Amino acid sequence: MQTVKMVVTGPFSAGKTEFIKIISEIDVVSTERRITDETQRVKKETTVAMDFGRITVDEDLVLYLFGTPGQKRFDFMWEILSEGMLGFIVLIDSVRPETFREARRILDVFSGYGATTPYIVAANKQDLPDAWLPEDLRIALKIDRNVKVLPCVATDKESVKTVLLELLYYILEGTEEE
Repeated sequence: MQTVKMVVTGPFSAGKTEFIKIISEIDVVSTERRITDETQRVKKETTVAMDFGRITVDEDLVLYLFGTPGQKRFDFMWEILSEGMLGFIVLIDSVRPETFREARRILDVFSGYGATTPYIVAANKQDLPDAWLPEDLRIALKIDRNVKVLPCVATDKESVKTVLLELLYYILEGTEEE
């Protein structure tokens, strides 16, 4: 059986935990803790180490999903979680432009961990009226044309499945070329 490690990363409150929870076939291993600083106005809990979920694609292929913490003070976990990843997703909250600069920083950091590691960008919260369109996010974040920027709703299983399959196909293309 082949396992594929994927990392789901992005800014604080982008929807990473929900993304993994909606699709995982197991109860997600989560390190959510109550927020005690000023960010508690946005949400009550935050990931402090990681989230972990699993998806069996078929009898020969299993995906392991590792979600990173989004707060900068926990970014020491990023490099640890990136070890052995075959691909990553940068999840962006497309209704909060104030997080776009952080999303760009995270994209640069993760690209540095694995310069040739396949990745895609997922524009989350596309079901909300103020959501930036994926192409507008591409321009705002200066994302290269050859990087896929996909619409996403992290609370919708089919939407998450589409994003994961796109990344999986991209990873498999790379392994076939080797």
